[in-house]
Amino acid sequence: MDAAFTAEQEEIRRTLREILGKRCGPDEVKSAVRTDTGYDPELWQRLAQRLGLPGIAVAEEYGGVGCAPADLVLACEETGRALLPSPLLATAVLAAPLVTALGSPAQRSALLPGFAAGTLTAALAVPGAALSTALGLTADNAGGEWAGGGRAGGVQARRPEGEEGWRLYGEATQVLDGHSAGVLLVAAHAGGFARSRVLLFLVRADAPGLVRSRQAALDETRPQARVQLRDTPAELLGGDGGDGSDRSAGSAGAGADVAHALAATGRGAAAVLAAEAVGAAGQALARTVEYVRQREQFGRALGSFQAVKHRLADLYVRVQAARSAAYYTAWDPEQGPLALAQALEALRVTAGEAIQLHGGIGFTWEHDAHLYFKRAAADELLFGPVHRLRAHAADRAGLFAPQGRAPGPVPSRERVAV
Repeated sequence: MDAAFTAEQEEIRRTLREILGKRCGPDEVKSAVRTDTGYDPELWQRLAQRLGLPGIAVAEEYGGVGCAPADLVLACEETGRALLPSPLLATAVLAAPLVTALGSPAQRSALLPGFAAGTLTAALAVPGAALSTALGLTADNAGGEWAGGGRAGGVQARRPEGEEGWRLYGEATQVLDGHSAGVLLVAAHAGGFARSRVLLFLVRADAPGLVRSRQAALDETRPQARVQLRDTPAELLGGDGGDGSDRSAGSAGAGADVAHALAATGRGAAAVLAAEAVGAAGQALARTVEYVRQREQFGRALGSFQAVKHRLADLYVRVQAARSAAYYTAWDPEQGPLALAQALEALRVTAGEAIQLHGGIGFTWEHDAHLYFKRAAADELLFGPVHRLRAHAADRAGLFAPQGRAPGPVPSRERVAV
C-alpha cells in the first residue's frame, strides 16, 4: 500500500485551505452559525462549484467527482481545521452513501445529482439520541432496539389501506442540519411490534405534517433539530415492497440491509469525523503555540518555560498519532471507529490544554479556543463516548471473548465475567 497522497489530493488540500483561510475565520464562523440555515450558503456554493466538495465521493454518473474515500477524508481534515459549518457531514457523509446503497435507480437519479451540486441537502433522522448506535459505532445496530423496538416511541410507519405510499408518525431529535435539509432520511419501524423492522424513508421538506425546529446545541457549528412527523407522507427508500414484512431478504429496503448499510455508512463517517477532529486539534495546537511564543511572563516568552514546552510536546505527539490513525482509515474504513476514538480524545485534550495555556483570557466563554472545546465535547456526545467506541470495536474483534468463542458482540453477563 502506498500511503503517500497524490498531487491531485495535495491540490485539493491546498485549494481548500486557501479558500477557508479567507472566508472561514473564527469571526465568520460565529456569524454563519447564527443565521437561519446555520451556515454560509454563498461559501457552500463556492465550495461545491469550484471544488465539487459535496460530490467528491459521489459517482460521476450522478454528477459527482467520483474520487476515493481518501479524498473526502483529506478534504474534511481541512474543514475541521476551520470548523466549517456546512451540510457536508449530513449530506455527503451520512445521506449520500445510504441513498447510493439502498435507493432505487429512480431515487438515486433524483437525489444524488442535487447532493453533488450542493443544491440539495439532506439529513439522517433517527429516533432519540441514538445516532452513534444507529450507525453501529458504539453498539450493534442489527436488533433495532435503538429505534424503539416497535413499541411506543420512536417513529412508526404504516401503509393505509387503499392508499399508495407510507405515513410516518413520531419524533426524532438531535438531527444534524435537520431544520434546513431539503430531504430527510427517516429511520422508522414498520410491520407492528410482532414483525417489526427498521426501514428508511424519504420525507421532503414541504411534506404535510412535518414540523422542524432548531435545537439549542453546545456546538453551534453542528446545527441540530427536532423533527416531528404527524401522519406525514413518505417514500420507502429502495422502492415499495408491501408492509415491510413481505419483502424478500435480498431486497434493497429490507431491515437487515438497512442495518448493514447504516453500519457501513457509520464506518465511513467515523473516518471523516476522525479527520475533522484531527484538523481541529492541529489548528488548536498551532494557535496555542503561536500564543505562547508572543505572550510574556516574568520578562520572557511563556513558551520558553520548560514545563510549557513539555505540555506542548505531549500534545504534538498525541495529535500526530491521531492523524496517522485517521489517514490509515482512508484506506481501511473498517478501523474508522478506533481512529475516531483516538481523534476525539486528542481533540478534547488539546482543546482543554489550549484553554489552560491561554490563561485568564482563555477561560472567557467568547474566546476562540472554546470553539474547539465545544466541538470536542459535542462530537463525543453525538458519536461516542470514546470508551464506548473502543469497547464496541473490541467486542467486534473478539478481543475479550472467552477462549474458543467466535468474535462478535459479547453478551453482557460474559462481559462482566471477563
